[in-house]
Amino acid sequence: MTEHLASADDGADPASPGRRASISRDDLLAAALRLIGPHRSVSSLSLREVTREAGIAPNSFYRQFRDMDELAVALIDLAGRSLRKIVGAARHRAATDRSIVRGSVAAFMQQLRDDDKLLHVLLREGTVGSDAFKQAVDRELTFFEEELKIDLVRLAALDKAVLHEPALVARAITRLVFAIGATAMDLPPERDAELIRQLTEMVRMIIAGSRAVAKESRARTPGK
Repeated sequence: MTEHLASADDGADPASPGRRASISRDDLLAAALRLIGPHRSVSSLSLREVTREAGIAPNSFYRQFRDMDELAVALIDLAGRSLRKIVGAARHRAATDRSIVRGSVAAFMQQLRDDDKLLHVLLREGTVGSDAFKQAVDRELTFFEEELKIDLVRLAALDKAVLHEPALVARAITRLVFAIGATAMDLPPERDAELIRQLTEMVRMIIAGSRAVAKESRARTPGK
């Protein structure tokens, strides 16, 4: 958690024992994350709950956020940036097409089990949050799709292959991974190895199918 969110001033408010005199946006985000659990989403948290957890008066909240919706969107953005960094690093560490797929899926599942709960924010708010939350989640998924498309085209070129509609392929993979991730949240970690195996094979099938369709289309087109 400390690598994502920095701590702010720990001074207590002399007028209110136990309350802090000042607090940062990151402190409030960290407080909200601590309250999230298997049956609690960001959208279910109240302002008073978050400020109590952070150790500040409710009015102090408004120095950092307009309302709880703005805090939730900030959490979604933070979760998206964190996951893109982790999965991107896994892709670049891998040496082959097969290891890139498996490494990326394994990194996703590892983040799912991480204590900071950031990925849980993305997975839950996309289905149970307000329209603003869902739009923020969709924006993060679009970022994933754009980065994945670039990698898929690059990998295909290394294999002297072509993808059929690479943007659609990236979208299919991203939505598949997140859908299975939402299910995996409520499953025991002992199921992770099998989920990683299945999800890796599904992603490879999507890629292989796209390459096959592109090859068939080129074969039917004169001059190609």
